[in-house]
Amino acid sequence: MSEPWLSADDIATHLGVTKDTVYSWIADKAMPAHKIGRLWKFQASEIDEWVRNGGAAISEEPLPPDAPAAGHR
Repeated sequence: MSEPWLSADDIATHLGVTKDTVYSWIADKAMPAHKIGRLWKFQASEIDEWVRNGGAAISEEPLPPDAPAAGHR
């Protein structure tokens, strides 16, 4: 039996994030997704592997040298 295709809503629930975050990860972090017609579809096994490999890790961009430190104005 083949793995079912999941919707963006399903994957957002699976990962505990919003659907907007899912779409952002597709665009910015190469989240494994398949465009079927107008819809993005996902395989849970691909998403779980992507997460295990650090695909969803939060990375902070370094601040420019002249930027104020957090909490200081």
